[in-house]
Amino acid sequence: MSIDRASAGEGAIAYAYRPSLLGAAWQFKLTGEGIDWATGRKAGHIPFRAVRRLRMSYRPASMQSHRFMTELWAEGAPKLKILSSSWKSMVEQERLDKPYAAFVAELHRRIALAAPPARFEQGSHPLLYWPGLIAFAGVALGLALLVVRALQADSKGGAAFIGGFLVLFLWQSGNYFRRNRPGLYRPEALPAELMPKG
Repeated sequence: MSIDRASAGEGAIAYAYRPSLLGAAWQFKLTGEGIDWATGRKAGHIPFRAVRRLRMSYRPASMQSHRFMTELWAEGAPKLKILSSSWKSMVEQERLDKPYAAFVAELHRRIALAAPPARFEQGSHPLLYWPGLIAFAGVALGLALLVVRALQADSKGGAAFIGGFLVLFLWQSGNYFRRNRPGLYRPEALPAELMPKG
């Protein structure tokens, strides 16, 4: 599953990934006028001028902590999800950093050239992000207080265990909230924290 450039004058770019081990792969192809998509028996074509909204986000999964997603909404079409990783086997997901980054960058370039009234969003939806951030801060504060109480009770082992969990929690969840802060971006300036580096 890799990106390929057709030799045609349109310079078509293709990208494919498998969202689950048993499900059909999602296949995308950028043409001169739009994006062709197919999964299993379903397929369609979305003209770039019909695209109304895109959202880029960071979406780690249990077996792939470094995963990104671009969602696309267009008139008369289902929502498309483009992920930066693909199932490879029962126990392994493959990172597709370079092909994903190249495909998403070219998708934005072509949408911008078509000049549709599209909205470019980044991160999580604000109604999910801000309550989640408050909960994250509350849990982090609670764990920090537990570390202090354990030290006051002279329970160094307990304090070390809770402290280790706190560091892991801050690292993983903090990275999620840092990358997924809601906002808008320009199609010619994609948010670096939402693009894989590879």
